[in-house]
Amino acid sequence: MPIDHVQIVSIPVSDQDRARDFYVNALDWELVSDNDEGDRRWVEVAPRHGQTSFTLVTWFDSMPAGSMRGIVLDTDDIEHTYQDLAERGIIFEGPIEEGPFSRLATFNDPDGNAFVLHQLYHPRSRGGRVLSYPAAG
Repeated sequence: MPIDHVQIVSIPVSDQDRARDFYVNALDWELVSDNDEGDRRWVEVAPRHGQTSFTLVTWFDSMPAGSMRGIVLDTDDIEHTYQDLAERGIIFEGPIEEGPFSRLATFNDPDGNAFVLHQLYHPRSRGGRVLSYPAAG
């Protein structure tokens, strides 16, 4: 039985309501679930066109709020996405940068969890599927 994809990634947050509002309103992600599971509340969000969803967790002692790093978010139009997110209140750490393989810009959620917005210069494929899009222009 092969592993097909990453289904859920946990993002450690200090306040699930504040985090949910950020991901749903500022990032324009979909609210997949918001349920009280007894001693734990399950808040799950996802990019509208993505395969992976994210749980906003408060209960892992080994994952303090703001400790997540390395989540790369793909876009096929970084200028438009950067501008749209900035208008929604996302504060980027700087302008769009030209990296060796992609254009990128970094930002944090309200707890300090770090994200990289990126657009590959050249598409890559695996198994006949295109994984990303070339840079515009």
